[in-house]
Amino acid sequence: MQDGKIYEDLGKAAASAGSPAAAAAISRIHAFQKFGSILGLERMNRLLELLGNPQEDLKVLHVAGTNGKGSICRYLYCALEEAGYKTGLFISPYIEVFNERIEADGRYISDEDLAFYTDRVLAKVKEMEDAGDQPPTEFEVITAVAFLYFQEQKCDYVVLEVGLGGRGDSTNVCREPLVSVIASISFDHTDRLGNTLAEIAAEKAGIIKDGCPVVTSCEADEALNVIRATAEKHGCMYTETRHIPYRIKEESLNGCRFDVDFQGVLFEDLEISMAGEHQVKNAVAALAALCILEERGEIRVPRTALYAGFRKARQPGRLETAGYTGENDAIPVILDGAHNPDGARVLRNAMNRFCGGKKILLVTGMLVDKDVKTVMKYFQETADGFILTEPENPRKLSAHALAQYLDVPGAVCIEEPDTEKACRQALKLAAREGFDFVLFSGSLYLIGSVRGVLRKIWREKEQ
Repeated sequence: MQDGKIYEDLGKAAASAGSPAAAAAISRIHAFQKFGSILGLERMNRLLELLGNPQEDLKVLHVAGTNGKGSICRYLYCALEEAGYKTGLFISPYIEVFNERIEADGRYISDEDLAFYTDRVLAKVKEMEDAGDQPPTEFEVITAVAFLYFQEQKCDYVVLEVGLGGRGDSTNVCREPLVSVIASISFDHTDRLGNTLAEIAAEKAGIIKDGCPVVTSCEADEALNVIRATAEKHGCMYTETRHIPYRIKEESLNGCRFDVDFQGVLFEDLEISMAGEHQVKNAVAALAALCILEERGEIRVPRTALYAGFRKARQPGRLETAGYTGENDAIPVILDGAHNPDGARVLRNAMNRFCGGKKILLVTGMLVDKDVKTVMKYFQETADGFILTEPENPRKLSAHALAQYLDVPGAVCIEEPDTEKACRQALKLAAREGFDFVLFSGSLYLIGSVRGVLRKIWREKEQ
């Protein structure tokens, strides 16, 4: 955040997904099924074979997990960039524009390149269909676009975020990643990944390859047992970051300053611009991965670059202070994409830590296939008033249905399905009813819409 407005990297602004060619490419990608009727990597491998296997030319840092993997990716990406490497970043999902999913050298893929590489990938998809092969999924298509783009951009390194799970994810075609990082593991996508932490961990640990170093910030023993056993099976160097000592020296909603002792090497006064102890843990995981790669001679990241990269790293919608409202702009507006129980619990803890004793207005909307009951339990422990709305997604839960999960006698509780109306109502209500914070959470799809609405509102105020 800068000057009380949503943080925007102007270096990326050219990629707006606004051109007709880009819109057409995105529409064609969305035409594919989100998930395949048959699990596995056969479709992806066949598509990449037709494209000349661009992934085999990439030096990949592979990151999986339930929560935190996007932030870890961002720390890795920014540190490598600051060290002078041309680095690619592939993430999922995007927040506001489709181009966010593919980034290289500090810029989102341009509309022109998105259209160009999509055309090339879909030409090979047609060859598959003409041969009677099952067509790839939407995520497989965009992953193939990313691989081809990164190869032809001649990226030195690529930070690759798993989309779903790990074992059968389309990113898992990279046979020799430099490092496999597994972030925290908790319950989400249980319909596809399993109903126990051990089952979910087995899917995430599917990204582990023979001899590839493994770093995990997971803390649940049930999941760690699976990850550890998988790493041993593949003969991997294995690091659990829960054993790496750190000390937080200063923290606020603007970030943290802390010390880390990694294998006897002290990093003092590391600073990050993302708030919460969970972000310190994510940064420690990224630091461990970078240190291990440096010890193995794979990279060279000077300490100045590491520090600068960690300060620079930001993830939209992760305890993001997106502006201020109310008289004299005194009420912070915070965005967080927590959408599963562990994310909601971490958000509750962070808000209690930074905003304890303050009056919080929560605007939330969720998807129907999430653990709504548990998430809303944590949200009730976080906020004092509620506006219930709906994300812009076919799987949205209605605001009225969401209201049935609330049990907060006497609290403000308003149903407003329209996101923009809910946003504007929240800003007015906070000022009128004496709330100290406005918090938006429940879905990254919701956060993407809210960021756009807030940017519109802030610009209206400036005119």
